[in-house]
Amino acid sequence: MSRRKSETPFPASNTMLVLAMLEGEDKYGYQIIRELECRSDQTFSMKEGTLYPILHSLEAQGEIRSYEQASDAGRRRRYYQLTRQGVKTLARCRKEWAAFCKQFGKVVGGEACVLG
Repeated sequence: MSRRKSETPFPASNTMLVLAMLEGEDKYGYQIIRELECRSDQTFSMKEGTLYPILHSLEAQGEIRSYEQASDAGRRRRYYQLTRQGVKTLARCRKEWAAFCKQFGKVVGGEACVLG
């Protein structure tokens, strides 16, 4: 099976990835895209047309907030940061993801199942 750069396989995982990218540091959109690619060794990629609707939705839900600030080059950028609610949501998502991976591993790992 060849390894290729792709969108994430589960749509809901995009939201968790965006929240995780904002953990510990406020970032602007292009920075989120580049860091996702870097942290995943170029496995995951997210187009702007995918990222910005997620950011807008997360902001409307109170998971993140945005603000404008001048970059080092003087250009104004919109930065995004996690709110307390976003931190809690990310923790919950990680728990759910761990539970999913455990159960998925049982299926693909061939763990024995005793039926009725």
